[in-house]
Amino acid sequence: MSEKPGSKVIMLGNAAIARGAYEAGVKVSAAYPGTPSTEISENLVKYKDELYCEWSPNEKVAMEVAIGASFQGVRAMASMKHVGVNVAADPLYTISYSGVNGGLVLVAADDPGLYSSQNEQDSRLVARAALIPVIEPSDSEEARVFMKRAFEISEQYDTPVMLRTTTRLAHSQCIVNIEERQNIEDKPYVKNIRKNVMMPGMAKARHIYVEERLNKMSEDGYSLDINKVEYQDTKIGVITSGIPYQYVKEALPNASVLKLGMVYPLPRKLIEEFASKVDTLYVVEELEPAIETQIKAWGINCIGKDIFTVQGEYSANMIRKAIIGESPESAAPAQVPARPPILCPGCPHRAVYSIIKKLKKHVAGDIGCYTLGAVAPLEVLETCVCMGSSISTLHGMEKAKGSEYIKDWVACIGDSTFLHTGVNSLMNMAYNKSTGTVIIMDNSTTGMTGHQEHAATGKTLMEEETYMINIYNLCKAIGIQNVVEVDAFDLANLEKVIKEETERDAVSVIIAKSMCALKKEFVPKGKCVVDPEKCKHCGKCMSFACPALRKGADGEAVIDATMCNGCGLCMQVCPFGAISLIENK
Repeated sequence: MSEKPGSKVIMLGNAAIARGAYEAGVKVSAAYPGTPSTEISENLVKYKDELYCEWSPNEKVAMEVAIGASFQGVRAMASMKHVGVNVAADPLYTISYSGVNGGLVLVAADDPGLYSSQNEQDSRLVARAALIPVIEPSDSEEARVFMKRAFEISEQYDTPVMLRTTTRLAHSQCIVNIEERQNIEDKPYVKNIRKNVMMPGMAKARHIYVEERLNKMSEDGYSLDINKVEYQDTKIGVITSGIPYQYVKEALPNASVLKLGMVYPLPRKLIEEFASKVDTLYVVEELEPAIETQIKAWGINCIGKDIFTVQGEYSANMIRKAIIGESPESAAPAQVPARPPILCPGCPHRAVYSIIKKLKKHVAGDIGCYTLGAVAPLEVLETCVCMGSSISTLHGMEKAKGSEYIKDWVACIGDSTFLHTGVNSLMNMAYNKSTGTVIIMDNSTTGMTGHQEHAATGKTLMEEETYMINIYNLCKAIGIQNVVEVDAFDLANLEKVIKEETERDAVSVIIAKSMCALKKEFVPKGKCVVDPEKCKHCGKCMSFACPALRKGADGEAVIDATMCNGCGLCMQVCPFGAISLIENK
């Protein structure tokens, strides 16, 4: 697909965000992969000849990398999903006080509807607490344009800017106009301790500046080009932004609409003027009543969350029904079979969990594909809070209940997640004299978000060979005396090692290594086949829910050859030797 300037291209929202950043003259981009933000960096790296992109170990580091680039006078950005904004909050709140040199944009991707997240956080509220402006596009073309405006606003008002997107915008598409990349000169670096060193004395002065900055932006919002008023029938007036604008236009095509491109700080004068010209004012926004609460605080009557939910995504039908009481006539909804998420055929995590279940151990879990160990039929993972939390919660359990109790538990964490925030948690276990067993499920990738590289894969986002962090040596360097590497599919050895390590009165780490079966470098061993004469129909091979296995008409095990990659798990658990491996030649 050509991206020649002057052409029109259908783009996903994330691709358009990347294109907008490129056209804005961005020179440094840092991110940690997380749905729905991942494809921003994956699209931006296409322009690697003209800018620098990286996968950082976590979102805090990504934010700080972008801040460093901004200090040196270039346009820089950090991209992450909403829960990653929490990880980046520490530098974010402070850089709000310092301001910028080169334009600085944080792309925060929220997930209304919880398609791939552990909560429905509204990043607008984080930005408000951090005292930084938020702009929100409503389609892919606006995503491109608003990214460029975000950098201009950042430099104009000396502030980092949050561009907020959502899953629906990130993964929907429309026609995007392709423009030339701007040639933005680097701004000179000038030593300015009072602006860039946030000790208490400097921070107090900068806080005053920040409040003045927000007031100025609110006043300027009256004529800001990304805030648009569409007057039609004034019986109904709607204030909205982002993807909900699309739903409003579909549901209420004749209503008057104030479409906010900047959702914080709000343009008070513009809102007051719009409210005075409509009979009934509605505020339509997904998740929290961020806009509605501020409008009501100004004494403006409006209707919002008293008729709309604070949960999940909205739709045109929902809005039409809530405001004018009309529901579309429709046939009964299609009965779609439930398809619960499941680990892939040949996934090494299934092998690890099969032994944990056999040994009746409890699992403190973490964020990744392996979180699926919580669902049937495995059901071994019993806690999951956030990235890196498995190790810390295991430590807390040990301090609460003692070293003997914790021998029935393990913490399970992926290799990318371990490097994200698990390292600190493991250091804490060593430092605070904990006991307990940590299993690092190393499948050589960031699996859940689509196989991105990380610091232990040996390759960067820009596809350059680099130093490969050795997780075994890293654990040893932290001070963990007992570190064992095992093949995740060597069930006999894995069982032996887990038994031994969980009995220790010390911290131990088991690194269960086997490449993700979906990686392009993965080489299948072959195909497993069932001997129907030996199969006793016991179903033990199916107890771990490999999608390649099913029961035949007479209850016998049947393996789908198109799905099997020869991992051998079923072969190892079959008590009758009914399954064998036909190796690839």
